[in-house]
Amino acid sequence: MADLTSPAILLHAPQLGENIGAAARVMLNFGLTDLRLVSPRDGWPSPVAETMSAGALGQGVEVQVFDTLEAAMAGLTYAIATTARPRGLEKPVFDAVGAVSAVRGRPGKAGILFGGEKSGLPNEAVALCDAILTYPVNPDFWSLNLAQAVGVFCHQWGANEGLGGRFEGKGEGVGAPASREDLIGMFEHFEAELERAGYFYPPEKTPVMITNLRSALVRAQWTEQEVRTFRGAIKALTLGRGKARVVRED
Repeated sequence: MADLTSPAILLHAPQLGENIGAAARVMLNFGLTDLRLVSPRDGWPSPVAETMSAGALGQGVEVQVFDTLEAAMAGLTYAIATTARPRGLEKPVFDAVGAVSAVRGRPGKAGILFGGEKSGLPNEAVALCDAILTYPVNPDFWSLNLAQAVGVFCHQWGANEGLGGRFEGKGEGVGAPASREDLIGMFEHFEAELERAGYFYPPEKTPVMITNLRSALVRAQWTEQEVRTFRGAIKALTLGRGKARVVRED
């Protein structure tokens, strides 16, 4: 059964199997599975596309091949054509964010149409679509690889769907910030050992030196774990560890 909750990706006259495979790969990365090919130059199936897809063509992405764009658009209720060139057509123009919003705001099945590598979409193909999708690329270098163009839209679709990063919410990333009490305790520990080492000299400059140290350290935005690690490092430097450990009466 067709997936009506996410748009189809249509590739019009794609030339390279590598780009078809790469497009399938990035589609599945962001949860899209409906890939429709219109007159692929080298036919279908394509061994190089299979290889480039890194398994996506066998793990979820379903490919349909059509002789005409009209046939490929069957079942769609809304379509957006991607292009880097002005077409002189009176159609709404979206960026990736706007295109995703437009697709999600309409009932039925939508499709995003991409042109072939050589010359993009012909005007007659764009004319069949409801709107135009274009990316904010460098005006002096706007040629974008087909699979990369597909990837930009797919990434925005995934972001809009609320997909988290691979490690997000799994104990990775920055830990809980250190409390001010823990931070001040670390400062006092560090400063006490610096005092023992004779660092604060001349004595009358001690307040300024402490202020400068604390100001520099605060900018690091310490986490609880980092405070514990740094205090352990201070202790190891002043008391040693293992055979190097010294005994202090204080």
